Amino acid sequence: MTAVDTHCPYCALQCGMSLDGARVAPRDFPVNAGGLCQKGWTSGELLTSPSRLTTPLIRVDGELRPATWTQALDLVAERLIEIRAAKGADSVAVFGGGGLTNEKAYLLGKFARIALGTSQIDYNGRFCMSSAAAAGIKAFGADRGMPFPVTDLADADAVLLIGANPAETMPPFTQHLRGADLIVVDPRRTPTAELAGLHLQPAPGTDLALAQGILHAVVADGLLDQSYVDARTNGFEELWRSVAAWWPERVEQITGVSAADQRRVAAKLAAARNAYVLTARGTEQHANGTAMVNAWINLSLALGLPGRKGSGFGCLTGQGNGQGGREHGQKADQLPGYRKIDDPAAREYVAGVWGVPPESLPGPGRSAVELLEALGAEDGPSALMVFGSNLVVSAPGAGNIQDKVSSLDFLVVSDLVLSETAAMADVVLPVTQWAEEDGTMTNLEGRILLRRKAIDPPSGAKTDLYVLSELARRFGQPDGRFPTDAETVFTELRQASKGGVADYSGITYDRLRDGEALYWPVPAESHPGTPRMFLDRFAHPDGRARFVPVDHVGPAELPDAEFPLQATTGRVLQHYQSGAQTRLVKELNDVVAEAFVEVHPDTAARAGLAEGDLAVVRSRRGETVARVRCVASLRPDLVFLPFHFPGEGRANLLTNPALDPTSRMPEFKVCAVALAPAEAVA
Repeated sequence: MTAVDTHCPYCALQCGMSLDGARVAPRDFPVNAGGLCQKGWTSGELLTSPSRLTTPLIRVDGELRPATWTQALDLVAERLIEIRAAKGADSVAVFGGGGLTNEKAYLLGKFARIALGTSQIDYNGRFCMSSAAAAGIKAFGADRGMPFPVTDLADADAVLLIGANPAETMPPFTQHLRGADLIVVDPRRTPTAELAGLHLQPAPGTDLALAQGILHAVVADGLLDQSYVDARTNGFEELWRSVAAWWPERVEQITGVSAADQRRVAAKLAAARNAYVLTARGTEQHANGTAMVNAWINLSLALGLPGRKGSGFGCLTGQGNGQGGREHGQKADQLPGYRKIDDPAAREYVAGVWGVPPESLPGPGRSAVELLEALGAEDGPSALMVFGSNLVVSAPGAGNIQDKVSSLDFLVVSDLVLSETAAMADVVLPVTQWAEEDGTMTNLEGRILLRRKAIDPPSGAKTDLYVLSELARRFGQPDGRFPTDAETVFTELRQASKGGVADYSGITYDRLRDGEALYWPVPAESHPGTPRMFLDRFAHPDGRARFVPVDHVGPAELPDAEFPLQATTGRVLQHYQSGAQTRLVKELNDVVAEAFVEVHPDTAARAGLAEGDLAVVRSRRGETVARVRCVASLRPDLVFLPFHFPGEGRANLLTNPALDPTSRMPEFKVCAVALAPAEAVA
């Protein structure tokens, strides 16, 4: 068998690898330079896992039983048509995922709006990058997580990394930071913070105040890049009126970060020849996450970093196709090419590509959390189709969402394993995975990658494109409107994205097969792509970036006598997302097999707990059971839980579904909790 060059199935770094059967070997690709993390090295094991789904399942008398594809698809079509006829098109909802290929994300959005006629579609990327995307659009006029290649970071003199832990979440990324003076902002002393020359540990939910304090120091200490501000931005004077009151000593009282360290950060970034400010989930997953990211963008603009080769601002996308997944139509408010669904011109153009009247397209629907909260309600969806997401583990307030899912009249899940959400379904459709199909992904730097088929899928597994095509045909859609071939779908996606912010029209599979490095926008087949955005102008009509005035408000939920601690959530090296895949890989699960909670030793002792004890962590929404790990570097007012585990170990039983007013991002990163020994609660 000949080895096939492809990409890792996990995070948005999309490391290059080769597959010979199920055997993985790293390859020299720019983002990973021959390296892989433990998840990447073991990714081939899932291809031969006995836990793979290989036949459709239909619930009969309360149990999931094997069925043929014809039986399963006929039942799905029959039930959805019945529910739509009784309750209207919006009674059927669709929930996608940031791990779906561009082709799947595109066809899923088209399927929802044409075949189903529903506005009720969103995806789990709303939980990941929505705040950064909204902030980038406000400031720059466009959202591409990193508007420059990852390899540019190798020449950085200084990097400010906020709310990111790539040493665990995407380890090969850290090699690009080796030459920089690294400054890390994180309430935890993570493995990434261990690499830093300076680690700031603000109180959870106070990042915005910290950004204001550092920006105040930039201006007060004469470090503002005035020529850049004058030439390339608008709104600084108004911004300064909101920042002037946030002097570092005041910020120290709120964040716990010393005024001296705030000024050190300002001086380091200003003195650097090349500097970058990078954010991630830790500063984005808040009920004011958009404002938090805009605060860091304001700092980077004051220093003259964005749109300058060798410097910049960027966000580290998490999910494998977190960037491409939000560009082509599976978000509630978007059409392909990053077009807005309520824009008449966008509707007319995309409807023309699809061959339907513009007025037939539904308008904006509910965002992810609001969609899930509406499930089973009188005015909410009665049926749900899920593609590439494990809602009952990954959604905030997971216990409530599990109840909502249970209340549905009909649930369909398309997945490669029997996830916790699939186990609740009325119909489960077994689909192919990363190495068993062709498709494109868009990595964290906006580069479109061809992930090639390397092996044949097990008998009985079909592609998501097949599922959508067959269901669309049963709903009366004409043959050919929903192709099953990935390259054919991509050719249509190219046309649908043409002229949009995320313009893929000049990208072809042949160009990708030839190894071209194509970063969107690529508006013509003769165009080389855009590895570095904003060098000449930003995406606002006047070409200038915007300072966005913001103010610190703190977490949506504060500690009190009943819930005296704060909890934050995140990832560990061995697992990915809800863990539905990585928990099936023995090497990974042997290292971290159960939920745990990190606690400062003094905090644990006050709660009557010691290393290795089982603890109950309780919030206003629910409680989770986790094994205690005492971590002396942790803030005494904070506990940390990974979110990869099911059942009573679900961290998202605790988290707060309070939403950012702009992005509709839930507040995963901070909520008030109490800690007690498990036996004391039992």
